[in-house]
Amino acid sequence: QVQLVESGGGSVQAGGSLRLSCSGSGYTSTYCMGWFRQAPGKEREGVASLSAGGDSTYYADSVKGRFTISRDNAKNTLYLEMNNLKPEDTAMYYCAARYYYFCSPASVADFPTRGQGTQVTVSS
Repeated sequence: QVQLVESGGGSVQAGGSLRLSCSGSGYTSTYCMGWFRQAPGKEREGVASLSAGGDSTYYADSVKGRFTISRDNAKNTLYLEMNNLKPEDTAMYYCAARYYYFCSPASVADFPTRGQGTQVTVSS
């Protein structure tokens, strides 16, 4: 059973950067993985996804060009590099995994395996 733990959240000003990490226990290299976020009073939003082999990445339009998803399968770790952050990026960020090769950002929020989340707060 894969377990995921996020880290790297924090508070930054608009225009700043953060790097989120998601450490997985278990054999995550065969899983499609991604990040989704949820702000208070809003629905979950898939942000980015990455194929099991790391050869395909997908992004929501709201973060395209600012966020980069990557993975280090040797370390069972998923990353989300977030640049040029905006106040509307404020949310709890979760990593999630599914035993599948490809996946879309929109599907990430429904993955059965997810972490506890890390808070990102962007002030204007």
